[in-house]
Amino acid sequence: MKEREPPLSAQVIVSESVGRRREVLRVLRASPDPMSIVAIADVLGVHPNTVRFHLDSLVGDGQVEQVEPGRKGPGRPPLMFAAVRQMDRGGTRHYRLLAEILTAAFAAERDPRAKALAAGRAWGRKLESLPTDATNAEDAIDHLVDVLDDLGFAPERRAAGGEQQVGLRHCPFLEVAENRTNVICPVHLGLMQGAMESWGAPVAVDRLDEFVEPDLCLAHLKLVAK
Repeated sequence: MKEREPPLSAQVIVSESVGRRREVLRVLRASPDPMSIVAIADVLGVHPNTVRFHLDSLVGDGQVEQVEPGRKGPGRPPLMFAAVRQMDRGGTRHYRLLAEILTAAFAAERDPRAKALAAGRAWGRKLESLPTDATNAEDAIDHLVDVLDDLGFAPERRAAGGEQQVGLRHCPFLEVAENRTNVICPVHLGLMQGAMESWGAPVAVDRLDEFVEPDLCLAHLKLVAK
């Protein structure tokens, strides 16, 4: 008695589906003219329903568009499709590589810390403004904590020796920061300073102590005269 083959895993099925979808897109990209479902199926040697299924996904993703058929005459014309001429927005991203390239360039500068601090300040000035009902240092610190939380720093308000502090429990750029603290950490400090400056807050971020604990960086705040 012939043994039954084990069912395909979900991962294999998904992989095959993605591969077939890429083939449909490849055929459309290679064609100078729009193609019908049947024409695509003939090229790939598959059933038209298979092509129709993948076209629905590609149209939904914005990679393929349905176009008006060129033929005019009696009878219902077939649906025609063409590839959207653009880079694949669903492709692989390597933002960490980009971050490493940029931080390496900063690190090679004569004064990388100062340049990174300035870059962070410039970006911090573009962050969301202080709410109109925020009128004092406490409000500004609370808003800074909210902004840092949105950026993924897992911040927490602290106080020690009469000093206001903000602890950062998570670094969104940890892998890069571990090798380039002289660039990434000044960017973080500058970001907080730029935000406070643009808000006209009566409080400033004085310094950022890096990795005071394995899971903590500590920003020190001070009141400023306005």
